Amino acid sequence: MSHFNKAEQDDWMTVYLKYLLFVFNFFFWVGGAAVMAVGIWTLVEKSDYLNILASSTFAVSAYILIFAGGLVMITGFLGFCAIIREQRSCLSAYFSMLLLIFLIELVAGVLAYVYYQRLSEELKQHLTQTLTENYALPGKTHITHSVDRLQQDFKCCGSNSSADWQHSVYILSVEASGRVVPDSCCKTITFKCGKRDHPSNIYKGGCITKLEQFLADHLLIMGAVGIGVACLQVPIQEICWAATWSSVHPFTSYCALTQQAQGDADFGRAVLQAARL
Repeated sequence: MSHFNKAEQDDWMTVYLKYLLFVFNFFFWVGGAAVMAVGIWTLVEKSDYLNILASSTFAVSAYILIFAGGLVMITGFLGFCAIIREQRSCLSAYFSMLLLIFLIELVAGVLAYVYYQRLSEELKQHLTQTLTENYALPGKTHITHSVDRLQQDFKCCGSNSSADWQHSVYILSVEASGRVVPDSCCKTITFKCGKRDHPSNIYKGGCITKLEQFLADHLLIMGAVGIGVACLQVPIQEICWAATWSSVHPFTSYCALTQQAQGDADFGRAVLQAARL
């Protein structure tokens, strides 16, 4: 009867660990898709703003998230195969991939957090310089396009205010044709609308505060998603470790070890009793 109960306990533990790992792996796979989606959205939808930044840390964090998210989805499929086939080699590979992804996502999250701390100072030092020295110059078409989009998207003009354009190389040049601000500062863009800087015609507020808030929000999302999915891996790693290092069956490590210890104790007592007789 006791052997029957132990067999039932082993079967129950096997099913429990198997489906628990399956559920966690499903959420892990969904989290990987979310990580990759956030990274792709950051680069594709808002890639123009990256040209304005002096540091590439923001873009690097996004690329790391995309790589980690893709790796998570591939590893998730490997996890499903390992769970279904119940092979120790598959579980070992799955466990190793989890550790690698855990480290990658932590690095991406930490990078996003570190860059968040120094974002304001970088924008203050670099944005005004970009607007005044690089706008509408030969070979700087990507920066010109980025600044134009920035001013239209955020309904702003200049770094701190529209007055920043007074010191711009472009505004002081012949190419400006008498403009006091670029046409992208206008509330309604028309050809050479930047000649008239009346508040009814152009945006007066600067872009630096709005851009800083936008980037800060994105960095927080990137960091939270990366670290969140990394934390989700902790219980998966524990279950996978228990299954991988089982001496009897990949999904019954705890009950198998307990049963073996109990059997050794029963055998020892039987030997002692026979010796007494």
